[in-house]
Amino acid sequence: MFRKSMYDRAIISLALPAFGALVAEPIYILTDTAFMGHVGTDSLAALAIASAVLLSAHSALIFLAYGTTGIVGRLLGSGKHKEAAGQGIQALWLAVILGIITSVILLFFGRTFISLFHPEAAVESLALTYLRISLIGFTCQLVALAGTGYLRGTKDTKTPLVIAICGALTNLLLEIIFVFYFDLGITGSALSTVIAQWLSAFLYLSAIRSSTKELGLSFRPNFRSLAVYARIGFQLFIRTAALRSSLLIAAALASRLGTTEVASHQIGLEIWSLFALTLDAIAIAGQALVANALGAEDFKTARNASNRMVGMNIQAGLVFGTALLVFNNQLPYVFTRDLEVVQLSSFILVFVAIAQPLNGLVFALDGIFMGAGDFSFLAKAMVGAFVIFVVIAAAINKYDLGLGWLWSAITILTILRAIPLCIRFKGNTWLKSSL
Repeated sequence: MFRKSMYDRAIISLALPAFGALVAEPIYILTDTAFMGHVGTDSLAALAIASAVLLSAHSALIFLAYGTTGIVGRLLGSGKHKEAAGQGIQALWLAVILGIITSVILLFFGRTFISLFHPEAAVESLALTYLRISLIGFTCQLVALAGTGYLRGTKDTKTPLVIAICGALTNLLLEIIFVFYFDLGITGSALSTVIAQWLSAFLYLSAIRSSTKELGLSFRPNFRSLAVYARIGFQLFIRTAALRSSLLIAAALASRLGTTEVASHQIGLEIWSLFALTLDAIAIAGQALVANALGAEDFKTARNASNRMVGMNIQAGLVFGTALLVFNNQLPYVFTRDLEVVQLSSFILVFVAIAQPLNGLVFALDGIFMGAGDFSFLAKAMVGAFVIFVVIAAAINKYDLGLGWLWSAITILTILRAIPLCIRFKGNTWLKSSL
């Protein structure tokens, strides 16, 4: 596992830039979390609830990135450059359509979604404020997803990195100005993120326009091309909805335990998400390399490169987990000075650390199967894990168990995801040249 491989250079050249782009959204939320933790525990709890709703909607539409990467990579692998660029353009249109529809739904039903977490009155008001302001940038988030997916499919992970850095720095600077200088609190935090998202969307549109103009393609919507995403989008939606529903249930259970518990859960979940998406950098390399190899019907490269990526991601997970175990008592102070939240968060981070090698395995296999277009299997496997998790969560709620038991259930969910993925990977069913 620790020996060098002929695929290392290709994997690392894609994974390292992808790392920066992948952590852009968690860094936005982590920045908000850190600032709101110092503003007050109510603001931190409100952010936890509002971001859970927003990230669920965002994640449910993640196929705009992952589906696009696989389609574009396979078309390029088979030499169909113009068709690949055309699919990228249509992905942008789909992002705009879905972004507008989702924003309208969240605008009218936002209070209902937030009330599902049973927050205190002050927390509910702050959460609704953050949610409504954030909707101004939601469509831009989806445009960035589609743009990222297209560029990944072309094996360009450097441009998303540059855009991610621009967005993160803009967000950080505006947070300091709005939250501390103008004392806008959670309103300023949301506004800074929205402005950064608009900037990122503009940069993605400019980059894609520049890379496709030589092909003479129109930027108009093509509904026949959009139909290609219907099947893939539905399957990935089911898969992601099941995953996000699991995390939403966990957040709802944490919120029932109290403000300290939900704030601690938020800190643990954001660090979990940051490391998970960091591990997903190698999975992104898997999507691009596997899609390209299978498009060219090079099954040997697809298998060997995949084996290497799985090993590398498990190693990375071990490193991250060890680092968290060493610093679990210090990290919570980045987000809050509330000693009760600090102590409980330190305990939760032990669960986060233990799960990192498992996350590495799951993320790598997810990326490989997405590159292979094995979306139906991913949906079925995730739904199966979700059903079992719901049963465990119901028991935790019924017997009024604590936050430690809830995070044990989240770890079990990861194990349930890993088992069918490993079984599938050992076979050759996923090694196919067409979607």
